[in-house]
Amino acid sequence: MSKLSGACRSADWKPRLPLSRWRAIALSLLMAACSSGCAAPSESGQARSRQVDELFAEWDRPDSPGAVVGVYRDGGIVYAQGYGMANLDHGIPLAPHSVLRIGSISKQFVAMGISLLAEQQKLSLDDDIRAHLPEMPSYGEPITIRHLLHHTSGIREYLALVGLIGQPEGGVYGYTSNDLLALLSRQSALNFEPGERFSYSNSGYFLLAEIIARVSGMKASAFAKEHIFDPLGMSSTRFYDDPTAIMPDLAYGYSRGADGGYRLDILRSDVIGDLGVVTTVEDFSRWDANFYDNKLGGGGPWLIETMQRQGRTAAGDELPYAAGLEWGSYRGLTTVGHSGSAVGYVADFVQFPEERFSVVVLSNFSEFRPGRLAHRVADLYLADRFSEESPGDRASRPESEEPPRAMLSALQLEQFAGHFYSAELDFIYSFDVRDGDLELDVRGRKMPLIPESEGRFRGPRMMLEFKKLDSGAISSLLVHAGEVRNIQFEPVEGRRPPARQQ
Repeated sequence: MSKLSGACRSADWKPRLPLSRWRAIALSLLMAACSSGCAAPSESGQARSRQVDELFAEWDRPDSPGAVVGVYRDGGIVYAQGYGMANLDHGIPLAPHSVLRIGSISKQFVAMGISLLAEQQKLSLDDDIRAHLPEMPSYGEPITIRHLLHHTSGIREYLALVGLIGQPEGGVYGYTSNDLLALLSRQSALNFEPGERFSYSNSGYFLLAEIIARVSGMKASAFAKEHIFDPLGMSSTRFYDDPTAIMPDLAYGYSRGADGGYRLDILRSDVIGDLGVVTTVEDFSRWDANFYDNKLGGGGPWLIETMQRQGRTAAGDELPYAAGLEWGSYRGLTTVGHSGSAVGYVADFVQFPEERFSVVVLSNFSEFRPGRLAHRVADLYLADRFSEESPGDRASRPESEEPPRAMLSALQLEQFAGHFYSAELDFIYSFDVRDGDLELDVRGRKMPLIPESEGRFRGPRMMLEFKKLDSGAISSLLVHAGEVRNIQFEPVEGRRPPARQQ
């Protein structure tokens, strides 16, 4: 219904008035146009829209990134608006037609792709993934497609693995889908037995996208376009698997710079599955509407029921996570949705299925809090439907105390200096002693390590344990990063990191 930024679509438009003033002008133009045939927003609707604008007021400015909000009811747009700038270089404001990355909200489109192939009987959710990805190792118990959908596979998190080799998401060293598949195929162990428990895994949804490509015979991005986006009329939505492609109306992603200003955050990867979708709040309304009246595949409820069916552990415990969707509750009402983040972007989608009401907030600033604002928007529209008080903003978690630093002499540290190779990562770690610290060199970045005991060191988001033989010589190195445990490194003599690691 409301596309109040329509008058501001020109790419060379420069805001000379506060954005709120331009919004008021656009509303006046819309109401004038509606006098000749369409229904103008009601007075109560206008008041509620102004309340939404107030929630985003601090971002309603021409010198910062911001967010776009979409409010949906009964499959249609109730309100849609942009706040802040899509492009700070050229002064282009965010608007309902602005295209933004949605991070992990992309997972539900991958889940739909898998469900469509299951409906077509081209795969089963209980297939062993090695039937489609034979390069993946066998870990004894089979890992199924259902395990990937519900985050119960135990496969190691690829974001932790690329971080360990100095290629973090958004870093200067990019990686490709082929790189990730090779990396995951080298892992000799799982975090836990398949089905044992839930552990959120981007690796799982990356592999699901690979399965879509193998089974369908086309790129997952092309499959989604043909079978999801085009049938729903989502013309500004795609899996953005070519970082060099031109994307009209794309909002740039930003993070805070060291000087307190903004800097571009650029994702250099072609990886999709766990992320990768770009969309608008206008397009996303069509996806939201499809949950109530499915138009994909053969039609009917089966695809939606498959996506919304909650997972279970091998012991039968029901999980809140379904397939790219997470069930929950807010102020006494049932919710389903997902949050997302990508380099320079964050997003949140919350649907109240019993009320046929949803809010999506897409932001191009990494520090934005879309979930908080999405729920505050819901507070305005569903005030008479809630049975519980608002929980307010969640307090930030207190930082856990770190173990005390052990005092080791230079002689004690010297025994750990040298080079260690991991076949699982296909990477060499180099250690040296400098200024009283054991220092780890990863791609030229030198990181002082904090000793917790002789042989155990703490680094950025990682723990390192050196193992000794009875003779006292260092036999191996184990590296842990979150749930990724026991990455094996072996000492190598006279072997320097290859040029590609530098």
